[in-house]
Amino acid sequence: MAPQIVEFDRIALIQVSLTSLCSCRHSHSNLRRGPTFLKLNTQRNFHKLRFKLEVSPNGAQGIFRISRGVFLKHRRRVISAVARAEQPERFGDSEINEEVKSGTQLSEEGGLDSEHQPKTSQLRKRIIFGLAIGISVGGVVLAGGWVFTVALAAAVFVGAREYFELVRSRGIASGMTPPPRYVSRACSVICSLMPILTLYYGNIDVPVTSAAFFVAMALLLQRGNPRFAQLSSTMFGLFYCGYLPCFWVKLRCGLAVPALNTRLVASWPYLLGGQTVWTVGLVATLISFSSIIAADTFAFIGGKAFGRTPLTSVSPKKTWEGVLAGLGGCIAISVLLAKFLCWPTSVLSAIAFGILNFFGSLFGDLTESMIKRDAGVKDSGSLIPGHGGILDRVDSYIFTGALAHSFVKTFLPLYGV
Repeated sequence: MAPQIVEFDRIALIQVSLTSLCSCRHSHSNLRRGPTFLKLNTQRNFHKLRFKLEVSPNGAQGIFRISRGVFLKHRRRVISAVARAEQPERFGDSEINEEVKSGTQLSEEGGLDSEHQPKTSQLRKRIIFGLAIGISVGGVVLAGGWVFTVALAAAVFVGAREYFELVRSRGIASGMTPPPRYVSRACSVICSLMPILTLYYGNIDVPVTSAAFFVAMALLLQRGNPRFAQLSSTMFGLFYCGYLPCFWVKLRCGLAVPALNTRLVASWPYLLGGQTVWTVGLVATLISFSSIIAADTFAFIGGKAFGRTPLTSVSPKKTWEGVLAGLGGCIAISVLLAKFLCWPTSVLSAIAFGILNFFGSLFGDLTESMIKRDAGVKDSGSLIPGHGGILDRVDSYIFTGALAHSFVKTFLPLYGV
């Protein structure tokens, strides 16, 4: 019988005698053996081991596989298992099977480790940047005024750019004609100016109508053949990315009624604005933001733990169980903060406010998911590591500001004070 040759591709793992792998060629001639193949492939500077071994002891064919992801810290056990599998006269079938199971377990552990590392890194990055964003947004909300408005305008500009890039993506553009680039860029600038005009004038109905008129004229007078898809996608962009976020300015900066019952008013430092900082707009914005974060968190945890029934095909990962968990978390946070901040004074009003915030965040998330699904992309952008684009982070807030402002100003008597 020809000697079996084992080749190691320029690697010195451990000192192993190759004669032990081929000692069976001089004896046991009555033992029928099939071909044995051992292939060891590695890459430089990478500590991973991959090979495949086929063993046919006593006429029975067995396969011993170790896939990618086996780390070199297990190499001694792996090669020992190969050496033993090559000498069936010294080991029975049960011992060979044990070695096969041991090698398979190593492969599975290595594969899980290699897959777990990117997920852990992604989760760590997501948590770090999420905390940084949360702290920054909290400071901006407390500051209010021009600081809040300018920060919102910057976020609106980036979000508008992401929206029009989604409209021009291959998935959406294949079924419609996207607006020209000069129109989409002009619309992004107009959307970013809307929050500033809202703070300055208090109401932007006339500026929004005028901007929509000029954008429509620019589309209708363009060269070529104007399409209705261009007009509809552009008008929705002005509404979705520009007009709706302006209600957060109306809520935070427009409702300047003092929240006199708030416990933090008496002890709030004078250097940070004193008692005049705590207005109905500030408290309502804080509760709304916190309830949206709670809704997303509880929905994610509840969906992971109990999710069984899909909610809609627009977002396949969302389940009814996650929706119910998010609703419960949103209401709980709204009631707890209402008790702590003493606004609104009625528990029923706090529950209604939490329910409104939840449905606004849910349908805002589903709307952005529908846009991304048609565009054929996973994230709207890559600006925030671990989170995607601006729209991926603020989609739950786009509709909620309008609902929260209308609820506080219209349905709460005396603004809930």
